[in-house]
Amino acid sequence: MRSSMALVAGLILVGCADPHLGELDRRLSDIRANPGAPRVLEMPEIPTYQSIPYQASDRRSPFRPQLPEPEQAPVGDSDLAPDLERAREPLEGYDLEALRLVGILTMSGQTHALVRAPEGEVHRLRPGNYLGRNHGRIVSITGSTVQLVELVPTGGGGWMERTTQLALEETRR
Repeated sequence: MRSSMALVAGLILVGCADPHLGELDRRLSDIRANPGAPRVLEMPEIPTYQSIPYQASDRRSPFRPQLPEPEQAPVGDSDLAPDLERAREPLEGYDLEALRLVGILTMSGQTHALVRAPEGEVHRLRPGNYLGRNHGRIVSITGSTVQLVELVPTGGGGWMERTTQLALEETRR
């Protein structure tokens, strides 16, 4: 049994031998003995630099306007500017689109609007209260809407009034 196992192991080792291994060893020894001359790399030819004189140095710079731009009067009314010293109300920190009118409440003849902030807190407002980031002041509350007047900057140093409204959302059943 041992001799047959030794025979099988010997056949396996003989089967792993490569018949071309001797030729490969001979070629590698030839290369090691005579590696040959190193290949010379040719450098590309570098063009010579030719400077071109700038002859327009006495002319106007193309990066500056020809004439100074005239002072423009502010677009819009500067008297409409919001009172920046006024204490800000809680709903002035939100965009108008983020606020939801959820109800209208009348108590003792005074009409109030119930407005929900994005966090879910409901605020009771009346005419004269402010909301939205554009200094929106409530001017009237009807049965289904809140009318606002916002002060919007015109970009030219002035302000203009813009009317907008919040409306009750219809409930889906």
